[in-house]
Amino acid sequence: MFTGIVEEVGQVLAWRRGAADTLRIGASRVLADARPGDSVAVDGACLTLTALGADWFEVGLAPETLRRTSLGQRRPGDGVNLERAVGAGGRFGGHYVQGHVDGTGRILEKRPDGSSLLVTFSIPQALERYVVEKGFVAVDGVSLTVTATVPGRFSVALVEYTRAAVTLPGKPLGAAVNLEVDVLAKYVERLMEARLATARAR
Repeated sequence: MFTGIVEEVGQVLAWRRGAADTLRIGASRVLADARPGDSVAVDGACLTLTALGADWFEVGLAPETLRRTSLGQRRPGDGVNLERAVGAGGRFGGHYVQGHVDGTGRILEKRPDGSSLLVTFSIPQALERYVVEKGFVAVDGVSLTVTATVPGRFSVALVEYTRAAVTLPGKPLGAAVNLEVDVLAKYVERLMEARLATARAR
């Protein structure tokens, strides 16, 4: 489990492609207490740490991960948002983020709004119903509050602190981003479907 509060921006150092794709990422803060087998969110995708050095770690990318996320588009030199899994008793500053990316969107628009930056993203139709104004969404692993929705897109406001701590402001229009909707909305939907099915059967 994660919170969507990015701890640091790491840098993609290398890809090792083959039967098992491996990504090496340069980092510092998330390595402070890291061990092989730990979970780390890389641009919002929960991945298992397979190897580490003094200033780098490696994660394996399964075919499912490459299909569901934009990680396959990362190249050496790219920045990635990093967050360690929440420890028991730790402070919880964002929202419940599983690190299970639901799909990808693209950056459609960026424009200043006072000291904030308004960013609009596309969203797959299958995920639209889970994204509501003033609800939560994780974009590249960043916990954000939805400021507006229209069919096929939604917007968020990046405050000054967030802009300095994540990769989103530096990404160009059209860039792919990982999206994770609020899992609570999906559970509510499933429970309501079961209740309605029971009511219809009576």
